[in-house]
Amino acid sequence: MKSLLVVLGIVAVIGLTVMAGYNGIVSSNQAVEGQWAQVQNVYQRRADLIPNLVKTVEGAANFEKSTLTEITEARASVGKVQPSTAPSDPAQFEAFEKAQGALGGALSRLLVVVERYPDLKANEGFMALQSQLEGTENRISVERGRFNEVVQSFNTKIKSIPAVFYASALGFKERPYFQAKPGAEEPPKVDFNFGGSAAGKQP
Repeated sequence: MKSLLVVLGIVAVIGLTVMAGYNGIVSSNQAVEGQWAQVQNVYQRRADLIPNLVKTVEGAANFEKSTLTEITEARASVGKVQPSTAPSDPAQFEAFEKAQGALGGALSRLLVVVERYPDLKANEGFMALQSQLEGTENRISVERGRFNEVVQSFNTKIKSIPAVFYASALGFKERPYFQAKPGAEEPPKVDFNFGGSAAGKQP
């Protein structure tokens, strides 16, 4: 009888440990999904600002049409890669990040071209976009960092004992991180002060 009680006690302890571990993984997974939604929100905010930016700068005389076409096409590409949940597939995650990076690069090149049109600086709508774009790029950087933090917590949990023995079987897979590109330690510079060179600085 004592042996049976000992076995039942061990089984109960293991069961409670697994249950607690599972609940912890679920909670951590929800944190990842919640932060992914925040990442998408700030990227969407940037995408929503671009039509107004294009409309404002295209009114400038002889503004380069190819530049406007590039940023419009980059924005359209981003719209095709919008995972509703945080991707566990590295290839899908890379496609999302690549599309967003292309849009950020197109935006940076647009701002370099804008330097040739100082009259835009007097445009109130353009100046309002300056503030919104600066704030958005900063938010993107912050939310990406927070996403990496919750992903690190999640990945640590599913690799730790005892979760490492059952997490994969329950469908919990390691999540990829946002990776900093060479020279991308800081968010893109969105500076419309044409007196210096910062406005055209590539990230």
